[in-house]
Amino acid sequence: MRILHTSDWHVGRTFHGRDLLVEQESVLSGLADLVSSEKVDVVVISGDLYDRAVPSADAVSLCARVLMRIRAAGARIVITPGNHDSAARIGVFGEFAASGGLYLRTQISLLDKPVELEDEHGPVALYGIPFLEPEPARHVLGVAEKGHAPVLGEAMRRIRADLAGRSARSVVLAHAFVTGGAPSESERTIAVGGVQDVSMQVFSGVDYVALGHLHGPQTLAENLRYSGSPLAYSFSEARHRKSVWLVELDAGGLVGVERRDLPVPRPLASLTGTLAEVLEDPAHKPFEDHFLSVVLTDQVRPMDALRQLQKRFEHAVHVEWRPEQGLQHNMTYADRVRGRSDEEVACCFVSDARGSEPSEAEKALLREAFSSVAREQEQ
Repeated sequence: MRILHTSDWHVGRTFHGRDLLVEQESVLSGLADLVSSEKVDVVVISGDLYDRAVPSADAVSLCARVLMRIRAAGARIVITPGNHDSAARIGVFGEFAASGGLYLRTQISLLDKPVELEDEHGPVALYGIPFLEPEPARHVLGVAEKGHAPVLGEAMRRIRADLAGRSARSVVLAHAFVTGGAPSESERTIAVGGVQDVSMQVFSGVDYVALGHLHGPQTLAENLRYSGSPLAYSFSEARHRKSVWLVELDAGGLVGVERRDLPVPRPLASLTGTLAEVLEDPAHKPFEDHFLSVVLTDQVRPMDALRQLQKRFEHAVHVEWRPEQGLQHNMTYADRVRGRSDEEVACCFVSDARGSEPSEAEKALLREAFSSVAREQEQ
């Protein structure tokens, strides 16, 4: 059996305010081509199908189109929800969907009831562990101890108990932070009232564990991997090679895992320099079609910098101001404001925030604002 391990599609996500639906459909539709070319039997999605618990109509439509293409290419599909998803919404009509080859494993109480599929060597049991928020999950699972590790430990205990009564190879889909995994800036924390990570040993006893949650593809053990997200969702992921894992099971279990890189619809890049340098340097031409993050080093904060950058770099989406000679203060805040009028304190704030003194017109506006507040207080 050949299984395509994916996760963290985050359909409907934006990138610094930019809609990504076109880019997401471009990449995710390519999974159907992989299904055909690699003769994939099953595509698994280990959580965070959507970016929001209540996705937009456009996100739902995109997801439906992609899943239909994958199914038409010949693969069955198994999905379990992540911390961004609504398990109830994803799981609705699950029993009906299964008849068409789409298996939705969303209920905590049924996590030890696998999707059982057959190949020439016999059955393969695919278990879906939906994201287990510790507090509600421990009540459903009857776990006294609080935290992620106890509830995931109980989930895997139940799965191993069910597996012991079967003669089947096994795959587990789980959305979790496993110790040793490397996070990026775009994952939402799953730490709720305690430590969020769990040990790799929790997942012992199965042939392959298809992990979701971390957005960088990574291998924790030969049979324990994160596929990562199919697109970059933060500039910290600029160097990720976005990919999926092609997992193969033979009669004895896991026989091999191969990486399949995904296309990059729009690369990410970061530039540093003064506004003039960034706008005028001909060496920056290759980045004109990239999603761009820019760190500006001007001594005075440029006015309307992002709009100016977008005249050359249409997809510039993020700007920071970090002057090369950072503002230095040797006195405490209390010392710096002691004996100064409200207007003087406000002017110092403007100078610190912008790198230049307020103009006379701006000082007049500040005086007018303070006078207005004083009149209101008197009244």
